[in-house]
Amino acid sequence: MLKVVKFGGSSLASSEQFARVKAIVESDPDRKVVVVSAPGKRFKDDTKVTDLLYICHAHIKYHASFHDVFEQIADRYREICQGCGLTQDLEKELAFVEESMNAASSVDEIVSRGEYLNAKLMAEYLGYTFIDSKDWLRFNYDGRVDFEGSYEALQGLFAHAKQVVLPGFYGSFPDGEIKTFSRGGSDVTGAIAAAALDADAYENWTDVSGILMADPRIVDNPRPIEQVTFGELRELSYMGADVLHEETVFPVRSKNIPLYIKNTNDPAARGTLILEEFERETEDEKRRFVTGITGRKHYSIITVSKARMNEEPGFIRNTLKIVEKYGITVEHIPSSIDSFSFVVSTQKIEPCLHDMINEMNDVLHPDRIKVDHGISLIAIVGRRMAWNVGVSGKLFATLGENNINIRMIEQGADEINIIIGVADKDFKKTIRVLYDSFT
Repeated sequence: MLKVVKFGGSSLASSEQFARVKAIVESDPDRKVVVVSAPGKRFKDDTKVTDLLYICHAHIKYHASFHDVFEQIADRYREICQGCGLTQDLEKELAFVEESMNAASSVDEIVSRGEYLNAKLMAEYLGYTFIDSKDWLRFNYDGRVDFEGSYEALQGLFAHAKQVVLPGFYGSFPDGEIKTFSRGGSDVTGAIAAAALDADAYENWTDVSGILMADPRIVDNPRPIEQVTFGELRELSYMGADVLHEETVFPVRSKNIPLYIKNTNDPAARGTLILEEFERETEDEKRRFVTGITGRKHYSIITVSKARMNEEPGFIRNTLKIVEKYGITVEHIPSSIDSFSFVVSTQKIEPCLHDMINEMNDVLHPDRIKVDHGISLIAIVGRRMAWNVGVSGKLFATLGENNINIRMIEQGADEINIIIGVADKDFKKTIRVLYDSFT
């Protein structure tokens, strides 16, 4: 049996956390592939190593000395190295990294060094083989992962070293230049490694005991989610549930590899299991049928109205072609006979809003274009909602009783989610009342 395990930055922030990770890995001999992030925060006002590396890059860009900032980074690794009793020549590694950081270095190369150094230390601490992710995780020049090439490369390397540590977050282009994922990308590295090696499980270790039904900053002590499907997780992650990088799902889902979310600081906690589907569900799941509630703020609804719009072929398509021209991603498209709306990020639409509306008026000749800002999107997600009568009625009644006006509503085609739009001022209140109603 083979398990790929990934540890996040908070799990690796100090020598004490390294010791916790070692105990977890050694408690199960099947944990043969370990993926690590860069050291995260040790306390509330601490700074993540990755953020310090971004600051180094900014100094280099403006031809300022970054030595003092790099010393903060070096001290983090020195504490880990000394606290864990490691013997490798850390000062040589640090000197090499610092000397290699110059005006010719890309930002990706600089910020990837956090994971690189942490993986070197963890490999010695566990007695595992270090494999640099630039040697197996391959990106095409368009920035997309070359899955086939990455799988083949890691399989070849793993065949000669049965217990390995891999730095997360980065890989390389065909010419060897370092390429990183977006922030949180070590989750994706672990998922790709699990899929490449046909792992029996992928464990993602973090500082929470699994996924919660709602944001604990909004809802007091929300229930943990014991099991969730990949489809539900995708919806929750996209709409704001901040547990996994949203691209994590695809590699493991393609091979139906079980994904576990576990807590490094409470390894005995059950955590959350993610699979394509579940044959058995708990009585609690059957009773409440809503898996999670999450959302995002600061959207805009743009409504285009024109009499007999439904009789004009291509009207919506032509509108969306104009939106696409400005590089705007449309989130949702509610429609009626003589009008339709599209929901977009306010931040992304603001720089081009007036130009885009002027072009729509010139090309489409609508009767009216209305723009509403300050909209929040709330997602109610649950795989059992489609089989339970009265979900929408309960939702409307709950919000009505609490004087929350619904600005938009849409249900996904697979019926595992309902999206509602409310005013930004009602964002937290909406999540709280829906959580109380559906749990």
